[in-house]
Parts: sequence; structure tokens; C-alpha cells
Amino acid sequence: MTDVKSSMPSPAGDSTADRRRTHRIQIHMPVIVRGKSGNHPFEELAHTVSVNANGCMVRVEARIARAQHVSIVNPKTAEELPCTVTFVGQKDAGKTEIRLEFSEPSPLFWRIAFPPEQWDPSERKRPGTHPPHKAHKEPKRHH
Repeated sequence: MTDVKSSMPSPAGDSTADRRRTHRIQIHMPVIVRGKSGNHPFEELAHTVSVNANGCMVRVEARIARAQHVSIVNPKTAEELPCTVTFVGQKDAGKTEIRLEFSEPSPLFWRIAFPPEQWDPSERKRPGTHPPHKAHKEPKRHH
């Protein structure tokens, strides 16, 4: 089963929250990242950490630099979009977390439903918090 969570924007002073235009959904989805590492082309199967309508966070083994142009492929649809690397994190266990931004917003690329703009995850219903269902009684039938 896929783990889906929404990250709420950080406090108002955080520049990342100011730049975030759509909800980020934490989801582990396969993607293919294509580009060049130095002068050598690469194609790597990776998995997203999170996605939004403007791009994603993904962990890759390839050496990638900030502002580098790459493309991302959704293997389920074979759709490929050009991206720019907007963040490169620290290498951990042989992989680096990078943020990719699409050339233009493409929420349909992920084939998932994003929550509405004003959605508050604290209002999300959790299993076991629903009111108990009332037993439905069949009306008496007279024969």
C-alpha cells in the first residue's frame, strides 16, 4: 500500500513555505530520472519522497548539480517532462535527495488527486474516529 501524507507549509518566516504553491504529498512512487552526469548520459530508476503539482523530491545515485536540467519519466504512463534541479541535499547511503521542478505546473503527471488549496490535514478523519453506524432495520412487512 502506498503511504500518502500531506505536508503543511512551515511557519510564515520559512522561505520554503513562501515559495510552495501547492500541497506537497509524501508518496513513494517509481520514476525514471534522465540527464547527464558530467558528459555522461544517465538514466536512473528512483522513487519519490514527495510530489506536488510543480515537481517532486527524489533520491538518486547520479551526481547532479543545482540548476541542472534533467527529465523525469512516469513509468506507468511513459510521460516525460523536463525539469530543473532546484535543491541538492547531502549524500546519504549512496543517494542524494534532490528537488526537481517541472518547466510548468503538471499536477496530472502524478495521476493522483491533490487536496484542495485550503485543506487542513488535522481535519482528516482517521480510522476509528467515525461516529458509530446505526444499525439499519428493515421495515416490518405485513403479509
